Amino acid sequence: MRILVTGGCGFIGHHLVEHLIKTTFDALPFFNTKADIIVWDKLTYASSGFDRLRDINVFNDKRVSIIGVDFSKKITEGVVSETGDVDYIVHVGAETHVDKSIEDAEPFVTANVVGTLHMLEYARTCKNLRGFFYFSTDEVFGPAPESVKYKEWDRYNSTNPYSATKAGGEELCLAFANTYNVPVVITHTMNVFGERQHPEKFIPTTIRKVLLGEINIVHANKKRTVSGSRFYIHARNVASAITFLFTRAKLREKYNIVGEQEVSNLEMVLLIGNMLGKEPKFELTDFHSSRPGHDLRYALDGSKMFKEGWRIPVEFSRSLAKTVQWYLLPENKRWLGV
Repeated sequence: MRILVTGGCGFIGHHLVEHLIKTTFDALPFFNTKADIIVWDKLTYASSGFDRLRDINVFNDKRVSIIGVDFSKKITEGVVSETGDVDYIVHVGAETHVDKSIEDAEPFVTANVVGTLHMLEYARTCKNLRGFFYFSTDEVFGPAPESVKYKEWDRYNSTNPYSATKAGGEELCLAFANTYNVPVVITHTMNVFGERQHPEKFIPTTIRKVLLGEINIVHANKKRTVSGSRFYIHARNVASAITFLFTRAKLREKYNIVGEQEVSNLEMVLLIGNMLGKEPKFELTDFHSSRPGHDLRYALDGSKMFKEGWRIPVEFSRSLAKTVQWYLLPENKRWLGV
């Protein structure tokens, strides 16, 4: 069994690699022999080089091969030859930062749309491919009104360049499934957190600011009375969902991978402050009027995965506490940017 993970040096990608290498898959018959993992990564600022793979002790693992690949360009014959045949492709690699997409949309179109095209073209050459898993986002649906949770096939309403490029990638996947029989499966995830996340993201930023006594800027509504909210989920829980789908997903289908608890931005700051034993400083700001493209609330319906039989291995409160405590260890504070 050979599994290709794009963006495998990045945040979510390396958690998937760790899950595949270190978990015993008793329920997955084809994992009786341990899978080999091939990582393709462009090694941008978001990947932090090979640091994440070194940190989880798989950099020198005989089952892990790492190839420097920029899939925004056509996949070369040399890369195809070095990679060999694969059974699964998990296309996690992407440009993901909303702020950066608003500042300059072109790199996001190149990586997330053109790059996905190149990955699909490559997938067509894989003779034994069982599944091409495209990793998408809740943001393709746009802001969710109170009490609304979007289902897998609901309409798109992309409100920033990042989400638009992920929606474009989804449509390309479906087109290649229909036209060329590429075995496509699409997943939507919500806000993913965990160890070794880039310090620009909300949770590590909050931990750093609480520790330093700095003010946390919390996105809120126009009146600055209600903060935005998300359904957070730990990256290893996401990895669990992906491996679950390896044997249960229907081709040309979509699946929402959702955290079990909705948490507002302000609640998150207060939770982290409580875990750190510090009173956090915060300021509610109407960021969305001054910076269009940021949505106050996202929400997905996770009932489809639940009906398929998947359960979140580690609940939100335990996942968050474990993550916060991990960042406090002296050897891990570098991941906070301090």
